[in-house]
Amino acid sequence: MTGFPLADISPLGWAVLAALALLSVFATTVVLVKLIQFRRARLGRARPAQEALRLWQADDPAAAARVLDGAAGPQAALLREVFAALAAHPGASALAQARGTQRALTDLGALERNMRGLEAVVQAAPMLGLLGTVIGMIEAFGRLAEGSGAADPAALAGGIWTALITTAVGLAIAILFYFLATWLEARIDRERAALEGLLAAITGDVPPRRAG
Repeated sequence: MTGFPLADISPLGWAVLAALALLSVFATTVVLVKLIQFRRARLGRARPAQEALRLWQADDPAAAARVLDGAAGPQAALLREVFAALAAHPGASALAQARGTQRALTDLGALERNMRGLEAVVQAAPMLGLLGTVIGMIEAFGRLAEGSGAADPAALAGGIWTALITTAVGLAIAILFYFLATWLEARIDRERAALEGLLAAITGDVPPRRAG
């Protein structure tokens, strides 16, 4: 027999594979949505914010505001919020820090949305694969118990294929999306560090922390 004997996989095995396929589709959708979101948010775009910060520290708030005008990204949005608070209430660094913190937490919360769903896929996929393994072994031993004399390898094929394929698919999905989730989280962490640095440079107060 050549290729994968798909006909030997039991209905329960197909059910596990279908669940793994749904997890894979969900995780792929989350990754694509996050990539689009990061691109639209100009994640990691630091040049306008750094230039505006330099001008603000050089006592040129008007030029800093012009640099930020129309600039995209969480860093530019944070500086606009803080500069607006300082312009309305000169010397009120506590108010500026509070508004900047709120803005940073709002932007970070949007960036982190659905990341837990991706982490859930990474954890659930191997467990579903293990469930398929157990189902396959139960089927194999059940057919072995029904037979008499020497075991017929053909009779055990379905259970063995169910056990092996579901395990392999579950692990493959978990490994792939683990690395993708780690990469996405690293981008969010870099943006968080940049926001904390900007807020500390302006107000000198405690930077924003992860919500939840």
